[in-house]
Amino acid sequence: MTPEHDLGRLLSGMRPELHPGRYVFTTVPAAVPPGLAPVVTVTEDEGLTLVVRREEADGAGLAYDYVAGWITLRVHSALAAVGLTAAVATALAGAGISCNVVAGHHHDHLFVPYERAEEAVTLLRELAERTG
Repeated sequence: MTPEHDLGRLLSGMRPELHPGRYVFTTVPAAVPPGLAPVVTVTEDEGLTLVVRREEADGAGLAYDYVAGWITLRVHSALAAVGLTAAVATALAGAGISCNVVAGHHHDHLFVPYERAEEAVTLLRELAERTG
């Protein structure tokens, strides 16, 4: 699978997919605690940020203040592609939806407020249709 660089093809082919469940951002001092299966980890000066299922965070007694829906853009975006994140963030911002983006090697992953996740998917599908 060859990564896509063309913004028009990235947008028209993004195929947003909402994962089931609720996800939260939390921070631990160093290592991932036993029993957690984070979908994202980021090392920061303040600690290790984890994105985990809310149930896992609750079970481990971890604090969080943002509950998100997880959307994967199924287009294989090149890491050097220009404009995809900006276009997606602009579309969601226009509807007042916050968006936290994490780039994987193959796909971009969006974490949006859980209660607006379905709406975000609809907006992204509409953006793809307008672009295609």
